[in-house]
Amino acid sequence: MAVDESGGWRFAQAFGDKGDIEEITEADIISAVSFDATGNFLATGDKGGRVVLFERNHAASSKAPHRAVEYKFYTEFQSHEPEFDYLKSLEIEEKINKIRWCGRQNSAHLLLSTNDKTIKLWKVFEKTLKVVSETNHYDAQAGRARPTPVARHHLRLPRSVAQETIVAAVPRKVYANAHAYHIHSLAPNSDGETYISADDLRINLWNLEVGGQSFNIVDLKPTNMEELTEVITTAAFHPAQCNLFMYASSKAAIRVGDLRVGAVCDSGAGGGGVRRFEDPPDPATTSFFSEIISSISDAQFSPDGMQILARDYLTLKLWDVRSEARPLRTIPVHDHLKGRLCDLYENDCIFDKWECVWGAGGRQFLTGSYHNYFRVYDAEGPAEGGGNDVVLQADKAVLRTKKGAMGKSAPRSLREAMQTEPQDFNKKILHASWHPREATVAIAATNSLFVYTAA
Repeated sequence: MAVDESGGWRFAQAFGDKGDIEEITEADIISAVSFDATGNFLATGDKGGRVVLFERNHAASSKAPHRAVEYKFYTEFQSHEPEFDYLKSLEIEEKINKIRWCGRQNSAHLLLSTNDKTIKLWKVFEKTLKVVSETNHYDAQAGRARPTPVARHHLRLPRSVAQETIVAAVPRKVYANAHAYHIHSLAPNSDGETYISADDLRINLWNLEVGGQSFNIVDLKPTNMEELTEVITTAAFHPAQCNLFMYASSKAAIRVGDLRVGAVCDSGAGGGGVRRFEDPPDPATTSFFSEIISSISDAQFSPDGMQILARDYLTLKLWDVRSEARPLRTIPVHDHLKGRLCDLYENDCIFDKWECVWGAGGRQFLTGSYHNYFRVYDAEGPAEGGGNDVVLQADKAVLRTKKGAMGKSAPRSLREAMQTEPQDFNKKILHASWHPREATVAIAATNSLFVYTAA
């Protein structure tokens, strides 16, 4: 009997029709994915500057309980357009770098989106279009007589009647001209009023209601740019404590700052309310690629804020926020690529920015790999090595060969294939989001969006 090592995960849904990667245009590639706080809505952004929203299809779920997770198209709008900076003679792409949902105050949705230079706060709401159904104007085609002062019973009071309901998206605020370098991170605060944005050298604190002013809370730019030794790679707020935030750097360091202690949190370890988490590489194993592969591409607080998950090129590291000494776990993700770093450097894949996401409740987390593989890990596992992880593949070609299997893959063969078979480095899972309450994940694979769920 075949052993099912899928961990209960199965394919649920996919969006995006083109399966041949040669037919996909650059603008169609998904560059951001995010569930809202309820999990009933899902947002994606692409390199063409478009934001697409999906809504949970509760009606379909009630009719087909075996398909408990299903989303449907909700709306689409153009968030950013290509621009040109005439002062710097620089083209600004429309690509969406990040999407983050903000807390709702009424029936309207609020979400932040950003390209390299400009952040926008979008308001998305349902609007009912109405028409006037009654009129006193003479209509010759209808054969109606003109009303006369005597025939008062012919007078009709105008009435408005709902015709249809549309979904509208309007930019409520635009936050521009605050970053000299490319914006790569957005993080709303738990207070519901502020958020941070980060580029390579600076982190700014914004109030959602103020578009023209921000406060610089981290500045790594040296007086002489030749002395630059590290750049900021990601930033995030603590999920519950509005005064705490963290940022990671290209020198494999994570810093946690406390805004109660200092308004500027770019001091060294122990200064300005900043704590430093760092696991330096073994000098005996350093190479030309060591600094590149040790750069942290993404770091996230756990849902309870007690742990930090960090992803570099080869590994995942799990930290306890109470101890800067060493990570709780170091999990190899790309051990099978250690011998191919030269090839990866030549095709620029070694600079890919992998994301890592926590599962609902903080009991699991996932990250992506090449050939559209992604891996789901249990948070409770051995101190070293993977342990209890599931390998899945978000690929339509693979799913088509498994008709009748409800999208279930054979993890054992996938694990062996990932370790031994040639991989397509053009297919990669860089962006993902986990449902805030359920074991459901949204995976961006080039121009397609896959939804997987577990029992």
